[in-house]
Amino acid sequence: MLLRFSFGRLACLSAAVFAGHLVAARPASACPAPLPAAAERMSLALTEAHVTRREPVRVLAIGSSSTEGIGASGPDRTYPHLLEQSLRGAWRGTPVEVTNAGIGGETADRTLARLAEALGRPVKPDLVIWQVGTNDAITGGDEAAFRRRLEQGVALVRAAGSDLIVLDQQYYPAIPDHARYERFVGLVAAVAQEAEVPVFSRYALMKDWNRQDPALLAGMLSSDRFHMGDQGYACLAQALGRDILDAVTPRPEPLQAVARAKRQKLPDSASLRRG
Repeated sequence: MLLRFSFGRLACLSAAVFAGHLVAARPASACPAPLPAAAERMSLALTEAHVTRREPVRVLAIGSSSTEGIGASGPDRTYPHLLEQSLRGAWRGTPVEVTNAGIGGETADRTLARLAEALGRPVKPDLVIWQVGTNDAITGGDEAAFRRRLEQGVALVRAAGSDLIVLDQQYYPAIPDHARYERFVGLVAAVAQEAEVPVFSRYALMKDWNRQDPALLAGMLSSDRFHMGDQGYACLAQALGRDILDAVTPRPEPLQAVARAKRQKLPDSASLRRG
């Protein structure tokens, strides 16, 4: 399936559809309205097959500090933990385990090495959520090398037969070089687009919070105004959970036909940026 899940379009189902299944640090009503929905869903074929057969679903959430949960008040307020609770509530009868493999401060090369190790084990994850790119963008990493590592990571997950969602960089008020930072965001989108891998864009989601009201974004961040706090992680888990649930929930055939009819050529990476 050709996928058009880029900057913010993955954070985007109607709040009423799955709100009853989602667990968050605060009520779902405390999260802002989602961005407009995309015409097509992400493709998570292996995960969907496991849920259909009520077989265990193993999710590997790997990345840096946003996955580890720096800024959260405790391990039970991190996005992987909240996502696990959400999916368990929705997929009753299907065992769900979300492993938090986040290590603060990592750049893509270090995470890539750990990802390769995890995928080389006899029991592989059914779904990998790879949070990547923030530290590479702000620490002076080489753009071409970053792209290669993204491509290598996608290839590793594909070879292992696991599903993959890429979670891109966060938006925060003190980005030192917006042009450079957005080039790195664009690289995530471009590589995923070429590989037809879904991207959940935190960057667009958080930038939209800031566009609505800077105080709204501030309330999602921890005291360092860089990492998310409890509410930010809760709303991230809620939005990501909606899209995962949508991907593995059968749609009525008329809706599938509408989605197929709306398929168009993918935009280039420049046009994916939201102002």
